[in-house]
Amino acid sequence: MSKTAAVIKGDGVGPELVDAMLKVAKAAGTDVEFVPCEAGAAWWEENGGNSLIPDETWGILESSDACFKGPTTTPGGAGSPKSVAVSIRQKYNLYANVRPTKTFPNTNTPLGEVDFICVREGTEGMYIGEEVKLTDDVYIALRKVTRPACRSIARYAFEEAKKRGYDTVVPIHKSNILKQTCGTFLEEVENIGKEYPDIDIWEYHIDNIAQQLIKNPQLFNKKVLLSTNLFMDVISEECSALIGSIGLIYSANIGDNYAMFEPAHGSAPKYAGEDKVNPVATILAGAWMLDYLGEKDNANAIFKATEEVISEGKYVTYDMGGSAKLSEMTDAIVSKIK
Repeated sequence: MSKTAAVIKGDGVGPELVDAMLKVAKAAGTDVEFVPCEAGAAWWEENGGNSLIPDETWGILESSDACFKGPTTTPGGAGSPKSVAVSIRQKYNLYANVRPTKTFPNTNTPLGEVDFICVREGTEGMYIGEEVKLTDDVYIALRKVTRPACRSIARYAFEEAKKRGYDTVVPIHKSNILKQTCGTFLEEVENIGKEYPDIDIWEYHIDNIAQQLIKNPQLFNKKVLLSTNLFMDVISEECSALIGSIGLIYSANIGDNYAMFEPAHGSAPKYAGEDKVNPVATILAGAWMLDYLGEKDNANAIFKATEEVISEGKYVTYDMGGSAKLSEMTDAIVSKIK
């Protein structure tokens, strides 16, 4: 039986990007059945409610083998629902948000070539979205850190390093100030690290590593950068600039029994329908999903074709210094696969 993937096209540029991903996946010969479903700000603005995800979509997610999520917009302001990604991560305990960060050939490298992995705890931290109003002038945001979640993400990071042949896990924290929350995170990383004697632990304070990634990013090549939810959200965004465009950063949200794949960037509503934005992150997130679902050869074919198109530089989008449209770059990737 073929595997099934729930597909959320999302908001802004999401639908055209997801269509590009599906076109490439089908060109590679996938047997995965893609099941479209609704979620995001556009759906919510039309239907209302306390969630950006309708009940029908939850039903499709329950019966699928994985989820692909295009970029979605999260409304701001008190009382608005939590994001689509956060909702799915928390529902299915997708504790590992993973972003490979590697320079592509023939692209802008602002500070030299880099090659490392960003691993972010995806279910806790500030992203629980719990805030308390004490007075009209005082508000408090709660940060949740639990030992089980810290152990899960630490083990994932060490296993990822072991699988890739990396020699170091880099836990990023601020335990000199946040002594209990960051302190607990660091303790659990160190405890799990004892089971991996061949992998070093380099601990960095969040402010220091933000500087070091600019000063000497190659220091972290072939290493796993690891942190709690909000800290790694910020650091991984900084890391995306090191390869020239967040449009090249694909990501996965991985749990023990389920996974969701998505580009790392947002929905960019000002570019919606303009056939302009970079499709690479979305296409490669789709390829990663095919790998997860057992189609390794198809995934490899997509990665190889995409890298060839980027390397040639003829059909690349504006953020990579080219003038190709989204659809033109997609068609070039499809041609390479065929």
